[in-house]
Formats: sequence, C-alpha cells, structure tokens
Amino acid sequence: MAIKQSFKATVNSEYVFEDVRPALDMIPLGDGHYHIIKGHQSYRVEVIGYKLDAKSFSIRVNGGLYQVQLEDEYDQLVQRLGLAAVSKEKVREIRAPMPGLVLSLAVEEGQEVKKGDSLLILEAMKMENILKSPGDGAIKRINVRQGEAVEKNHLLIEMD
Repeated sequence: MAIKQSFKATVNSEYVFEDVRPALDMIPLGDGHYHIIKGHQSYRVEVIGYKLDAKSFSIRVNGGLYQVQLEDEYDQLVQRLGLAAVSKEKVREIRAPMPGLVLSLAVEEGQEVKKGDSLLILEAMKMENILKSPGDGAIKRINVRQGEAVEKNHLLIEMD
C-alpha cells in the first residue's frame, strides 16, 4: 500500500527536504532497530526517541545521530496561512484555521486543558485535522456543535 501523503522533513534544524514520501523497503529488527534499503543503498536505523504529537524523532542512521522534525500537509498549510505564530500572550480564543466541518469535540466547558491537548477534529479539504490547545487553561465556552460547518476564523472555543 502506497502512502499518498507527503511530508516536509527538517534534519538537525539545518537541512530541509520537501515533498518527502515514505516509500522505504524497511525490515524491523526489533527494539527500535530497522534495516532500510532506499535507492540501492542499505541503512541501519535506530529510533532513539520520539514525540508523536510533535512529529519529532531522534534517530541514529549508520552511526550518525539526527534530529528529525516532520510537517504533514496540514502543518505546512497552517504555516503558509500564517496561523502558526507563537504569541507570548495567553490564548483566549480558538478560531477555525480554514473552512470545514466539526467532526467531534474532545473537550467540555469548564474542563482544564494543557498545551497540546486535543480540542476538536475539523474536517477540511478531505483531511481530518486535530486542533490542539496552544497553551494551558480552561474551556470557558464552546461555540460549535458536532456536525456544524464553519468558515475560516469562526470562533470555535473560548478559553480562560
């Protein structure tokens, strides 16, 4: 089965690879070790650590240590739209980054959330996008319902 999604990969905060499509001949060796063949070359890969929610990985390839940060198509879209800017002020509103359909809500009013916690799933451009909390806080008010269509910048959730 071919994976159709492409990624942008940044290695050691220095090298950037666009339109990376994971098509590897890979054999798991166990305990985080893999044998990979790509382009008639053989690689021994060890996954040292990872944060799946942040799409970041520490890997050793043929003895060299690499930090890899992946961005999927949604992450890249958010960057292009300028919605990824980090603010020093506390976030009080979560707005729709694009038009879409609210598939599900993962929080309730009054609930405490931490940075990175899932808030809701927004379907946009045939992709399910998990909107996460940009910081710690409490859900003050939810302004959407499951199944509701929203436009870009629609106020979804208010936070304290």
